[in-house]
Amino acid sequence: MSPTKQKILLLLLGGLTFGYSYIPGRQWRVIKETVKAWKRINEKELQKQINILYRSKLIDKKYNSDGSCSIVLTEKGKIKTLRYKFSEMKIKNDIWDGKWRMVIFDIPEKIRRGRNALRWKIKELGFHELQKSVFIFPYECKDEIEFIVEYFGLKKYVRYGILNFIDNDIHLRKIFDLK
Repeated sequence: MSPTKQKILLLLLGGLTFGYSYIPGRQWRVIKETVKAWKRINEKELQKQINILYRSKLIDKKYNSDGSCSIVLTEKGKIKTLRYKFSEMKIKNDIWDGKWRMVIFDIPEKIRRGRNALRWKIKELGFHELQKSVFIFPYECKDEIEFIVEYFGLKKYVRYGILNFIDNDIHLRKIFDLK
């Protein structure tokens, strides 16, 4: 997929993200980034790629009551975009706030592939495995975890929490190279 197509799909997903953002600061950040990214796309290339995306059924046209037309992601487009975003995902390692983020899951054997995929992805992101289904990480990652859990369809089996204290803090600080 061309970089322009990927950008178009991600920008459309950005609109979807805006709709699900309840925090005004986060909404403003989504708007600013989306506007900047749209401005960096060549208009001729944009039109060409939109036509290709439309023919491939990744986007659709929606006619509004005021006579205008909107471009929206189809379900197929959302899946493709999420796949792209998923493979590029990283968690920002800012200054540690002294809190630990914990992901706990109990996923039935019948969906073992989802459980293994979840375990693989959070390890790839840098989480430390405390026990078979308990992982810990020192930096803010709630949005990323929600995205991963949603991506694999495991929401009812996974819990996310923030700890102020854990008894093996010194050991974990060494693992994550924290002072």
